[in-house]
Amino acid sequence: MEKFDKLSGSAAPLPLINVDTDMIIPKQFLKTIKRSGLGVHLFDEMRYKDDGSEVEDFVLNKDQYRGAKILIAGENFGCGSSREHAPWAIMDFGFRCIIAPSFADIFYNNCFKNGILPIALPQEQIDLLMDDAQRGANAIVDIDLENQTIKGPDGGTINFEIDPFRKDCLLKGLDDVGLTLEKEDRITSFEAARSESQPWA
Repeated sequence: MEKFDKLSGSAAPLPLINVDTDMIIPKQFLKTIKRSGLGVHLFDEMRYKDDGSEVEDFVLNKDQYRGAKILIAGENFGCGSSREHAPWAIMDFGFRCIIAPSFADIFYNNCFKNGILPIALPQEQIDLLMDDAQRGANAIVDIDLENQTIKGPDGGTINFEIDPFRKDCLLKGLDDVGLTLEKEDRITSFEAARSESQPWA
């Protein structure tokens, strides 16, 4: 998993509440088990017309947000089914951070496992960041995970909270497999000892 330390980039505003995982990546795109290639279908039903052309006024179809790395969203983001394809699609599009007042628990956990930083903030701070995001590509937002700060384009700083264990995993780029491999020597020693004491097993 790619490490997350500092992130600097434009933020896309999505002022919608209860954005569920089917809105993030519709069910017809869940057949793949690959994490790549899903970004083009992110928010598919809001992003494209029936003929496949883009909905011009949808935020991600505007030139100033096509390269956005941060998504500013409404409360209860990621609700609905537990599909892991949702963070896969978000990551594949290019987002590394989502900032919202609240998240659905399973989606929130899946973000950390896929190298995405979800940040929950009070609504008044979300409103400030949403206003910054609506200025377009020149309104750069800087996120520092180590120091747990968000700096807006005008220099204002917002502090955020994060579980220390999850923070450490993101900083080191460790998903569940990576965490297991950190104990590879102990696992190998255990297996060797078990094979010697229980050769029939």
